[in-house]
Amino acid sequence: MVTATSAAAPTLIGSVRRALRLLESVGSHPDGATAKQLARETGLALPTAYHLLRTLTYEGYLRRERGVFVLGDAAQRLVHAGAVRSRRSTLTEVLARLRDAMGVPVYFAVYDEGEMDLVSVADSPACPAVVARADFRATAHAHAIGQCLLSQLDEASRRDHLDRYPVRPLTPYSVTDRSTLLERLASLGRMEPVVSRQEYRLGTVCAAVPVTVGSTAAAVAISIPVCQQERLLPAVERLRREIGSLLTSQILSISI
Repeated sequence: MVTATSAAAPTLIGSVRRALRLLESVGSHPDGATAKQLARETGLALPTAYHLLRTLTYEGYLRRERGVFVLGDAAQRLVHAGAVRSRRSTLTEVLARLRDAMGVPVYFAVYDEGEMDLVSVADSPACPAVVARADFRATAHAHAIGQCLLSQLDEASRRDHLDRYPVRPLTPYSVTDRSTLLERLASLGRMEPVVSRQEYRLGTVCAAVPVTVGSTAAAVAISIPVCQQERLLPAVERLRREIGSLLTSQILSISI
């Protein structure tokens, strides 16, 4: 007869549990550990430890170097993925606090490996984000956050981006050609905020503040309905102060 307790108990795979214990043990030794040492630490019989270590090595979770086992590429990818999720979670919390404090949607984007990436958007029913018109990368010339990222690149990188994503007007207020855009970007001072008034979407004004951490070009942006555009410049100044505080505390930099 199956009791309620036994029916609810999970089915545990012993070999998986033993393999995970070995991985944890290897991870606690930055310089690696021998099979005998790992077997002793995990309480496994040496033949069992050898068998699991060979399997984990074959699958790429471990490497054997000079007689000791160290974490392999597959395990490192798991660690990296976890770190990325943690950073993204921190970034989401930071943007949400900015949204609530300022009463506007907040956007964060980076220029990474030759492409723009809209990493995170903090909005709400009371502070809705701008509805995307097209691919974020292809419309960088029209929105403040895209122009802000382009302004942080060297001239060759700007031209490369515009070769791949040509300038095309989206509204009557959009920049109309590549030369005009390049002149505008060249005229911006270092770390100067960028303002876009209805260039991306009619009825919306937006602004972006550059954020440079190491070699990564990044930007934080806000958007406001055009009927409230008198709020934009004061909001930009507040955003600059908030970003400065976050960079000083390294909260934002560790999220990039």
